[in-house]
Amino acid sequence: MSQEKQVFISEFRNKKYYLRVGNASDLKSPRERALFRLFEILPGFLAWLTFGAAILFSWLFPFLTAVFIIVFIIYWLVRTIYFSFYLQAGYKEMRKNEKVDWLEKLDNLPARPASQGEAGGQLNNWRDIYHLVLIPFYKEPLEILKETISSLERSDEPKNKIMVVLSYEERAGREAEKAAEEMKKKFEDKFFKFLVTCHPSNLPGEIPGHGSNDAWAAKKAKETFIDPLKIAYENIIVSFLDADTAVFPKYFSCLTYYYLTSKNPTRTSFQPIPLYINNIWQAPSFSRIFAFSSTFWHTMNQERPEKLITFSSHAMSFKALIDVGFKQKDVVSDDSRIFWQCFFKYDGDYRVQPIFYPISMDANCGKNFFRTALNVYRQQRRWAYGAGEIPYFLFGCLKNKKIPLLKKMSLGFELIESHWSWATASIVIFLLGWLPVVLGGSEFSQTLISYNLPLVTSRILTVAMLGLVLSWYFSILLLPPKPPNYGKYKYLFFTFSWLFLPALMIFFTSLPALDAQTRLMLGKYLGFWPTEKIRKISE
Repeated sequence: MSQEKQVFISEFRNKKYYLRVGNASDLKSPRERALFRLFEILPGFLAWLTFGAAILFSWLFPFLTAVFIIVFIIYWLVRTIYFSFYLQAGYKEMRKNEKVDWLEKLDNLPARPASQGEAGGQLNNWRDIYHLVLIPFYKEPLEILKETISSLERSDEPKNKIMVVLSYEERAGREAEKAAEEMKKKFEDKFFKFLVTCHPSNLPGEIPGHGSNDAWAAKKAKETFIDPLKIAYENIIVSFLDADTAVFPKYFSCLTYYYLTSKNPTRTSFQPIPLYINNIWQAPSFSRIFAFSSTFWHTMNQERPEKLITFSSHAMSFKALIDVGFKQKDVVSDDSRIFWQCFFKYDGDYRVQPIFYPISMDANCGKNFFRTALNVYRQQRRWAYGAGEIPYFLFGCLKNKKIPLLKKMSLGFELIESHWSWATASIVIFLLGWLPVVLGGSEFSQTLISYNLPLVTSRILTVAMLGLVLSWYFSILLLPPKPPNYGKYKYLFFTFSWLFLPALMIFFTSLPALDAQTRLMLGKYLGFWPTEKIRKISE
């Protein structure tokens, strides 16, 4: 019997069948299916309710609505200032960790016995730790794959402890197979193990994409060399990397240190800071803005570990991955779903550890300006489709009675509020502030607050724009060296592009999120959209 079937049977017997739910249709009970469907409707319903209420209240209660809008904008100003301290602290911690000699710290690390939950064995020497690196890919260019795997080779971790699985999609055709074989020929003797595998198309119960390919690659690694070599699962750290992810030189030694010093490493995921800078100079200006915005958001979140959820490239214990039966194969947001799977599997005893160490990935690019704009929208929509974790979380909370209520409420509020804000905040701040003036009628238009509302909101937003100076400053610090073929005015153009952020936030943040939540609300589920990888593009 396969490991996956064993886990499924165990979950069913322990009434944890809900761990494998992708959407409402996966549930057999009509009552449970209706409840899960109601939870799927919730994110989109809250977003559209916000817009409907803003319009209705601007008409019926323009004064109260005007006051609310001013308070709301002030709240976001304070929130921006508050998060700016997190950004600064996270950046400093990252730069500090880049300078640490992690191998020396590992050599000086005392042995530690396996803690509760680490079944069997001892984590008594960092040299006993293996790194399993999973790199699924679709149609990424050969040079991108080469750079990704070369970064593994350049890392300071002993290569006889690194196992690489390069898993290409069968639907990508012969070109992907050739690229994988070429990478195997070039790097096969550079690591302890280097496996190339093909993820078949049209497997039952799968959404073709990152998560299903990761699950396939992990199972193949287990069957091909982990079990035959009898490597203890708790001694393996799995890193899920995108095909364009380049690890920094000390990534593995830093990760190993955090793993061995974590209170319970087999019940912890480890999150580096994603820097979208591989092709940052080649990307169009608005793509650069969103690349840095994403980086800043995840840097700030490293300072809030109690709210942190796995995103994009991350790492975890192979034992935990086995315990939950690998990544779910029928979800789009697999990177966050694996956290929630473990969270409910271990009755809330699972967390994400920030490691304050960078990895680098590509900024979103297309073959031309308009293709890039479409790609940015699609990528933001795919990330925002993480709203699908809301019904999974709420349903899991009802089923799992062992998790403390306060913990459920704290995480639930953060999850719902973040997705609600994602879809609504930019639109409310920059567009709906005029509604009381437009819909409030002649009586309201003669009031002092009606006259001052646009003035007050514009001045508050002007102060908030000072936050762009901080964003510009950190983006300059993170920029890689400018290619010699770019003129001296490139920095100046890059600086002025930040002024377009408020307008871009509506079209490339709120609208994609609203799109994703509306599709989920209507039951028109999204499939996985693989981000196009282009590095040679002009401004």
